[in-house]
Amino acid sequence: MPTIDEGPRPDHRHPQGITTDYREIPVENPATGEVIRTVPNLGADEVAELARNGRAAQPGWAALGFDGRARVLRRCQKWILDHRVEVAATVVAETGKTWEDAVVTELGYTAGAFGYWAKHAPGYLADERVRSSNPFVLGKRLVVRYKPLGLVGVIGPWNFPLINSFGDCIPALAAGNSVILKPSEITPLTSLVMADMLRKCGAPEHVYQVATGDGETGAALTDVVDYLMFTGSTATGRKVMARAAQTLTAVGLELGGKDPMIVLRDADLDRAANAATYYALNNAGQVCISIERVYVEAPVHDAFVAKVAERVGRLRQGRSTRPGEADVGAIIFPPQLDLIEEHVRDAVAKGARVVAGGHARRGRGRYFEPTVLVDVDHSMKVMTEETFGPTLPIMKVADADQAVRLANDSPYGLSASVWTRDAARGEALARRIEAGAVCVNDAQLNYFALEVPMGGWKASGLGSRHAAGGIRKYCAQQTILTTRLAPKKDVHMFPYRPRVTGLLVRGIRLLYGRGRR
Repeated sequence: MPTIDEGPRPDHRHPQGITTDYREIPVENPATGEVIRTVPNLGADEVAELARNGRAAQPGWAALGFDGRARVLRRCQKWILDHRVEVAATVVAETGKTWEDAVVTELGYTAGAFGYWAKHAPGYLADERVRSSNPFVLGKRLVVRYKPLGLVGVIGPWNFPLINSFGDCIPALAAGNSVILKPSEITPLTSLVMADMLRKCGAPEHVYQVATGDGETGAALTDVVDYLMFTGSTATGRKVMARAAQTLTAVGLELGGKDPMIVLRDADLDRAANAATYYALNNAGQVCISIERVYVEAPVHDAFVAKVAERVGRLRQGRSTRPGEADVGAIIFPPQLDLIEEHVRDAVAKGARVVAGGHARRGRGRYFEPTVLVDVDHSMKVMTEETFGPTLPIMKVADADQAVRLANDSPYGLSASVWTRDAARGEALARRIEAGAVCVNDAQLNYFALEVPMGGWKASGLGSRHAAGGIRKYCAQQTILTTRLAPKKDVHMFPYRPRVTGLLVRGIRLLYGRGRR
């Protein structure tokens, strides 16, 4: 399998031609602990230079129109599939995730997104003709148009360097903006591969740029863009929003989650157990919409736990360099391993019981065993705080009402799922759950339906991605009112006269004073 360069690259020349004297950031393979490359840590001056370049390139990119930009995006779609092994090798090397998590999930989503936004951007951003009920604008033409903002900044997370980092760049580019992506300093290499791809597929220079660096680089980016899309923790999201407020820069935020799964007594337990195992542990649980807590009705609790424990016990964990080699990969972010361990230790100290896994593995790579916990409750961090690891705590509940109550007992509201053979009842319960997306007899798959919005409630975020809102947020809305035929002076214009005012008031009462009693 092709892999990326396995040695450090102490080069103070940024891949986009920015010279920097700042220190280099080592990029580590979490599955092996080896440093595979270094990237520059850009400062405010370098970020400002990227911004100037991006702003200069943007008008030409916008001038290509939807068809011209779509041709570039479709070439990218073909390129990423033709180079899937190379791209997947980069993703796997810097994240330590399994080959399947890289190819099926990351590349599958991204290839679909290129085609989706190429096709749908013209419809979502076309001029909208509007009819008004107000008599003062009768006969006038009202149009709402969507104009690209100019320069969009994206700050991406480390868990999905394609989906949640570069993925947010695609609609911004389709809308006609230039984009600067600040990937996580933990996983910056995939973003640089995407820069190479866009160049080869005909995107103008500087339309897409990568600002490698740490938190200070992200802060500098926030100061120089027209819109900032951030994906990460709620704590960091608050800091991003506070920084953006200083320049009145609009932001989109996808933040933390503690996604509940509710299993009712009539659920298909085999399907529910398979889904709980997969959707809690895929990508080693490092998924914003991962199942992080499960509530099971008492009559089926024990049977469900037995099925889950048996399935989790069969999972293979380790380094993955080819298809089928492992099921669960490494922990990407070094401090995350300590946090996962702390949550499990806290639960056990408060009475939880481990029925599978439960231990960190350090040494050659960072791993935490796929873990199932029972006898859990809301006094435990593993049930109330975002764990973001391969843990599956399962709690027994009396009935569906208690399950919904506990599901909503959280500051987060990103995603959730309900499992029952009664689909109508499942949908009714879904409407009671405080989350931006709820699946019935499924989980996570709504994210791949780009036709519907994906965004969090409460402390899980602000705004959404996908659908019309997922591209319109990268545009300024402009209303255009056009009057073609009109008298020299309208009736409401100066000078004011009592008789005319009386007629206008009677007209207003006639129009609006007969509301339903």
